[in-house]
Amino acid sequence: MRRYETIIIIDPDLSEEERAPLIERFEELITQHDGLLIQQDPWGTKKLAYEIKKKPRGYYLRLDYAGIGTLVDEMERFCRIDDRVLKYMTILLAEDVDIEQVRAELAEAEAQKTRLAAEAEPETDKAPAV
Repeated sequence: MRRYETIIIIDPDLSEEERAPLIERFEELITQHDGLLIQQDPWGTKKLAYEIKKKPRGYYLRLDYAGIGTLVDEMERFCRIDDRVLKYMTILLAEDVDIEQVRAELAEAEAQKTRLAAEAEPETDKAPAV
């Protein structure tokens, strides 16, 4: 399997309720084609360097995933067809990726995130200093 990163610029006029099914569709495409979604990173609405389809702004979404070439073809086909997608770009991050190693790294990162969140919580058992 290969590791890819796709940046998608979505129509900024869509509400959160209208945007959510589109993002879920990208996730479904990845799982349907035996891929693994590593990270979904919504960057939010940003000003574009130039207008795309007469829109000065766009909602950016970054998807980091592992899969085979047919997955990328299907993702790009869907982006071309769907009018809510203004622009997209896919790049190859790594040629040969071990899925089990990626899953282990994801689990470790999640455990570390949970551990840091637990350490950041203040202890409420102690009495306040007078």
